[in-house]
Amino acid sequence: MSAPFLKARAKTGQEPDPAPPVPPTPASPSAGLRVIVLANQKGGVGKTTTAINLGTALAAIGEHVLIIDLDPQGNASTGLGIERRDRKLSTYDVMVGTQPIRAVVQATIVPRLSIAPATLDLLGVELEIASRKDLAFCLREAMRAFSQEQRDSPEAERFTYVLIDCPPSLNLLTMNAMTAADSVLVPLQCEFFALEGLSQLLATVDQVRTNLNAGLTIHGIVLTMFDSRNSLASQVVADVRGFMGDKVYETVIPRNVRVSEAPSHGKPVLLYDLKCSGSQAYLKLASELIQRERAFRAAANLESENS
Repeated sequence: MSAPFLKARAKTGQEPDPAPPVPPTPASPSAGLRVIVLANQKGGVGKTTTAINLGTALAAIGEHVLIIDLDPQGNASTGLGIERRDRKLSTYDVMVGTQPIRAVVQATIVPRLSIAPATLDLLGVELEIASRKDLAFCLREAMRAFSQEQRDSPEAERFTYVLIDCPPSLNLLTMNAMTAADSVLVPLQCEFFALEGLSQLLATVDQVRTNLNAGLTIHGIVLTMFDSRNSLASQVVADVRGFMGDKVYETVIPRNVRVSEAPSHGKPVLLYDLKCSGSQAYLKLASELIQRERAFRAAANLESENS
């Protein structure tokens, strides 16, 4: 399923395939967890790097985090030290419905951070589930079951955040991720065509909200690979802030060689070099994300009281 598919449905008035109702507020399709999808159809923007290091930073400040690797390249899995030979079960098995999420989750070298790894098998998912009426809801239904299992688990073992790392395209995998999520976090590289790609992504989020997941919101936009020596990068930051306002995080992730080196060692940058500017930026981003979460919850509670 692609963005044009969603447009066609919107134009014809065709309803999405039957699925459990979605509340109109940013309540989780998997209540009890906060599910955030990292998406950008443009490659090389720091999406997987942000998933790995934001997850690590959240774990470092006490959250219990699960990363769902939904990119066939499996770079988030590799970057967290999960060897390909050790991925006997993967998110492919979840998507085709042969395994629950809990069966594919693996611990990482980071305390309180786990991952559901990906393999190249995900390249065949669209063909595998093409005949299913609920093809856009495969991950959401898996997340609902996982959430119920979490509620029945001891509190110390429950995940508080799920980060979904998507492929660099607006394909069926990304649609499934957005349908299963509370919100979208958009990593955006500080380069010339940033705003052009952002507009397309925001349009897709609107289409998903209209057709598949009424509760989906934009959590925020994080500017990545910022080079203070480059005047164009500063101009991009100003343009994006002018266009998106307070949706843009205050934290900016700098271009940093230690961030680039860390994945080759199978480590997040926070374990590779805690003191480098990239590590410190991701810790700040995690704190800012938590602050936004508190604001979201407060607003949701206020709306509930007034309704």
